Amino acid sequence: MKPFRTVPLALLAAITLAACSRTEPPPAPVRSVRTVVLAPASAGGVQEYAAEVQARTESQLGFRVAGKLVRRQAEIGRHVAAGELLAQLDPEDLRLAQAAAQATVRSAQVNAEMAEADFRRFRELFEQGFISAAELDRRETTLKAARAQLEQARAEAGVQANQAAYSDLHASAAGIVTAVMAEPGAVLAAGTPVLRLAHDGPRDVVFAVPEDEVGRLRSMLGRPGSVRVRLWGREETMPATVREVAAAADAATRTFAVKADVGAGSAQLGQTASVLIEGPRVQGVAKLPLTAVVQHQGRTSVWVLDRATMTVKPQPVELGGTDGNSAVVAGGLAPGAVVVTAGVHVLAPGQKVRLYEDTKR
Repeated sequence: MKPFRTVPLALLAAITLAACSRTEPPPAPVRSVRTVVLAPASAGGVQEYAAEVQARTESQLGFRVAGKLVRRQAEIGRHVAAGELLAQLDPEDLRLAQAAAQATVRSAQVNAEMAEADFRRFRELFEQGFISAAELDRRETTLKAARAQLEQARAEAGVQANQAAYSDLHASAAGIVTAVMAEPGAVLAAGTPVLRLAHDGPRDVVFAVPEDEVGRLRSMLGRPGSVRVRLWGREETMPATVREVAAAADAATRTFAVKADVGAGSAQLGQTASVLIEGPRVQGVAKLPLTAVVQHQGRTSVWVLDRATMTVKPQPVELGGTDGNSAVVAGGLAPGAVVVTAGVHVLAPGQKVRLYEDTKR
């Protein structure tokens, strides 16, 4: 073997070893975080829930007969008086049916008059002995049947007259139109909702509460002033009475709807409000901002900072509920623990961090 051929082989081996060597991964970045020191505090007091003002009574209005909608006078947000015309169906078919029913009445009237005249004549013949009693009974039966047919025709004519009047939709009470479900040109079945009407009168504030508050709200049922309501844009509050608590939780939110009566005062339909509920304050509990709580490996946890090494680790905790924007810690942390409250979603166990305030220096 010639010497000059060993050089390329040595170079090839060096290149192969260099390609197989692993590069060191870059160090994890030092994240900036905000922290809070866990200390005993108080929880409870006033609880606030978002609410909406709604009408005590809200009706869906529709025609009692089928037909084609040709006119709708009411629009969303309009206030209407009781008995005011809201919408109309095409009345032509109903008028024709009414005319046919009236014609049936006239026909039955003629038949009844003829049967009555025949009965009078046959009764005279019976008294003179020209016909039998059985024949007279048959004529009397014919008269009774004709009278019954006349009564039936009159009843059907009355129904048709009512049907013709049902082509006009009137407001059942004074109120505000809150929804429109049909437009002119639509062919509607009997009972199809056309408008939704919020009646004038008492107003309710409607809000949702979690399951653990349902018992307390039910104990307030019927107690005047058991809750306070603050309308949007106002500082003052007004008393309200809890009137209704839902029997079952909402399928989507798993909360219970509550209605509180605020009377027929200054609350406007659809207005945003806050419901304030007084509760006892509990001293000596630990609270953390809700932003500090995360799910780590399927467990409710927080990130705890070790000040000596400036690293973080996940710490499972038990929560005892919420108090406004804070989570009440029931277990898993000792007072004095330094807990990360901002930047929690980019952390990893053992990661080095620095306090957010230090980044400004």
